[in-house]
Amino acid sequence: MAGLIGTNVALHDTALDIGPDMKHKVPGSGDVEVAPYFEGTGTAQLAYIGEDLPTDEELHTLPRVPAKLKIGAYTIALVELAERFSFYGTTVVYTNYIKNPRLRPAGNAPIGAPKPTKIVAGALGKGAQAAAGITTFNQFWCYIIPLFGAWVADTYLGRYRTIVYSVYIAIVGHIILTLSGIPKVLDSSSGAMACFMIGLIIMGMGTGGFKPNISPLVAEQMPLERMTVATDKKGRRVIVDPAATITRVYNYFYLFINIGALIGQIGMAYAAYYVGFWLAFLLPTIVFLLCPAVLYFCRNTYKLTPPQGSVLGPAMKIWFYAQKGRWSLNPVKTYKNLTAPDFWENVKPSNIPADRRPSWMTFDDAWVDEVRRGFLACKVFLWYPLYWISYNQLNNNMTSQASIMRLGGIPNDVLNNLDPFALIIGIPIFDLIIYPALRRAGIRFTPIKRITLGFFTGALAMFWCMGIQIYIYKYSDAGTDAYNGSAVNISVWAQTGGYVLLAISEIFASITSLEYAFSKAPKNMRSLVMAFSLFQTALASAIGEAFNPLTADPLLVANYAVAGGLAAGGGIIFWFQFRQQDKDEDKLNMLPTGHLGTHTQEMEIERRRSSVVAMEDLKHS
Repeated sequence: MAGLIGTNVALHDTALDIGPDMKHKVPGSGDVEVAPYFEGTGTAQLAYIGEDLPTDEELHTLPRVPAKLKIGAYTIALVELAERFSFYGTTVVYTNYIKNPRLRPAGNAPIGAPKPTKIVAGALGKGAQAAAGITTFNQFWCYIIPLFGAWVADTYLGRYRTIVYSVYIAIVGHIILTLSGIPKVLDSSSGAMACFMIGLIIMGMGTGGFKPNISPLVAEQMPLERMTVATDKKGRRVIVDPAATITRVYNYFYLFINIGALIGQIGMAYAAYYVGFWLAFLLPTIVFLLCPAVLYFCRNTYKLTPPQGSVLGPAMKIWFYAQKGRWSLNPVKTYKNLTAPDFWENVKPSNIPADRRPSWMTFDDAWVDEVRRGFLACKVFLWYPLYWISYNQLNNNMTSQASIMRLGGIPNDVLNNLDPFALIIGIPIFDLIIYPALRRAGIRFTPIKRITLGFFTGALAMFWCMGIQIYIYKYSDAGTDAYNGSAVNISVWAQTGGYVLLAISEIFASITSLEYAFSKAPKNMRSLVMAFSLFQTALASAIGEAFNPLTADPLLVANYAVAGGLAAGGGIIFWFQFRQQDKDEDKLNMLPTGHLGTHTQEMEIERRRSSVVAMEDLKHS
């Protein structure tokens, strides 16, 4: 124990001396913890860590296992399943809705039409570039709004209420989107486009409030926040590891996401193909109504973290305060100063004399450590746009590529369901077989290693698609103007390898980003850090707009080559930049919980003190 903990001292509120393990609750709030207020009193960290913490020897010798998942996590995952069904069920038909001309009143495919008619659904007939541009904008919109949704949740409403309000906003967007698929609305192309874009924007606002908060909420249902030594059912001593638990939580959370995505995408692609876009937009709306129902009936079973006022401001103030005196006209010197080992140490309250300490510094040393860890996570996420550029090809260019291949009666926007299908199969294999086998073999397959491998497999997926595109141009009767020619005699199933590789890359990179955002963020900034992670998808979409000229003939080979090259190059640089952070994984995960003082927390501390004093008076009366 001593080798791990040493003589560190964390600054905590003296009110905690009445019992470091007690639950702090707001009256009538259920199972809601409130962080204590910093008062500058030193308390040994050992008092807050407990006697069952692993020793250095146990950390290196005992096997690590995840904790058992709670029922609350499953019900939240069910909400996510319904939301992803509705989201992907609608977005899967966006490309055909925008790109292809309307050949039937409801936009459904002209089955049985004579050749050379392409048997695909269509509505607006705006072409491939317009489809790629609008779907890329949708990706950008849905992943930039989470920054606002996360700020509202962390500062004012809390995660649960923000999710509920966002669900109702998204329902409005779904209804408007459904109207854009009605045959009478489609009679006016400009009117249908306006209706479609309004629905898309409102639905994106709902998604933006939902996404950054549902992911932290599901992991917060797990009570374990530090490593403990326990005995399993076989009598073996093991380390119950929160990191392994969070990995499992997000693996199965992502599994639920992809079950919803798979059913939604396949079902709605066929609905648009055989019936029309009105049905493809209506059915996701109906399924989405499951979200408010589950959230309402299960509301009393959830462990909730209350909003704690504006925590972004103090975090940014620490960061800017730490930069004082470190800037230079010499950029090399500036870089060294900003990355120096004492960058964060010098702004800990215990290292600043009381008479020089800013009035806004109402937090403890441990919270500074947590903020530092959160900034490290954000540095990791800054590389993600290079990965998401590759992944985003799934939603537009790979769908368009399928439309000029031999479909064999399959809608061209069904093939991308090989991605969630591969994930549904692959996630349990990795969670139950591959990851435990690596742990038993003593191989630490840490988040940084997984993310790096995710970049490389994403690049391989793009090179696979590049190879297919080369053959399309080779065998098309229109040469490199393939989209204006007849369907090429290459089976659409040739895309399978690309989709499977993308799915594997998601297991390594996308799932791990959820895990990393939750485990590395300060408790009162989890939604914001998760939103910053999601924001990288928006950046990737913005960068993707710059590559939009490559999404048309004859440049599609270059499109896939650039996407794959960016992912591969990014993965190489990523590993060399963060390999030291990879070595510090356990150290980062075992930081003590920090506390940020807000007025609400100060009032709660005073309430608890009053209660303690009253109890003492009763004892002595």
